[in-house]
Order: sequence, then C-alpha cells, then structure tokens
Amino acid sequence: MKIVILKETFPGEKRIAAIPPSVEKLTKLGSEVMIESGLGDALGYSDASYKDAGATISERDELLKIADIILRVRQPELSEVSLMKKGQIYISFYDAFQEKEMTDAFTKQGITSISMEMMPRTTLAQKMDALSSQANLGGYVSVIMAAEKLDKVFPMMTTPAGTISPVTVFVIGVGVAGLQAIATAK
Repeated sequence: MKIVILKETFPGEKRIAAIPPSVEKLTKLGSEVMIESGLGDALGYSDASYKDAGATISERDELLKIADIILRVRQPELSEVSLMKKGQIYISFYDAFQEKEMTDAFTKQGITSISMEMMPRTTLAQKMDALSSQANLGGYVSVIMAAEKLDKVFPMMTTPAGTISPVTVFVIGVGVAGLQAIATAK
C-alpha cells in the first residue's frame, strides 16, 4: 500500500499530516510511505529526517497519480483531483456538505474521501478526533494572542515596587477550546 503525504498549499498553513515518527510507524506496519519534497520544511523537519524514517521523496504530480492513500491537512485544489487515480482514498479536513464541487469531482474520479472533521467524537475514536486536538490548540493560541495585545501582564507579580494584580480573563464556552484557554490563562 502506497501512502502519500502532501505538503500544504494554502497560504500561511504550516501544519502537516505526518511527522517523521509517524512515518516510521507506518513503514514498520508494512506501508510504503512517500512524501512530497519539502513537506516538513516549515516545521523544521528535513527531507532527510523523513528518509531516515523510511519514506521516499518525490514530486507532487507524480505522487498524486500513484498513491493508494493520500494524507493531507486541507482539501486538495480542485485541479488536482483529475490527476488522482480511481480507487484512491483521500484523507484530510474537508467539508463534504459545503464543498459540493469538490465532492462531485471526487465522485466523478472514483475517489473515496474521508473528512477528519466528520470522525465520530467518541471514546473509541478518540485517537482520530482531529477536531478536539485543533480546538485545544485554538484555545491555547487565543490566550497567547490576547496576552500579546493586552497592555497589562497576565500573571500576578510581586516586585520591590509593589504587587501587580493578575489580569481577569473571561472565557465564553467551556468546550475543548474554552477549557484549554482557561488552563493557559492560569
């Protein structure tokens, strides 16, 4: 089975679908893993680190044609779907209900698409719950961004000149993102 991992083309997107330790696990299970050259550059993972994990490196157009499974963070460009072969499985964040044109293109090409945001959020599927992991990061980042914009320091500080009171944080919602925002703010 050929598992292909593509780098992202969406402006500003730094996330990647797999890091070298994940690739190593897939190759130990008997899969042939192929990555697009430069996949991990934005996060400091060199092509050599992927090679050391057992992956081979190739170019995007070639990988789209030969993959059995394609892993990616975001959905493909519409023009890429025509390069994919019938019977492939495409796994990424992809809103199948809102992206009708993409859904139709996948169907016409004979590609099975798996949308990560459609994974059931149950205990059994917890390791695949990509939405919770991303919401967790969102809660963390929101507090960091707020701290940067605020003209006051977050923590209470006692100095020789006196005590600075901690900032008061109000978090709306206590889902995954809200709970992480509260924990980060504390």
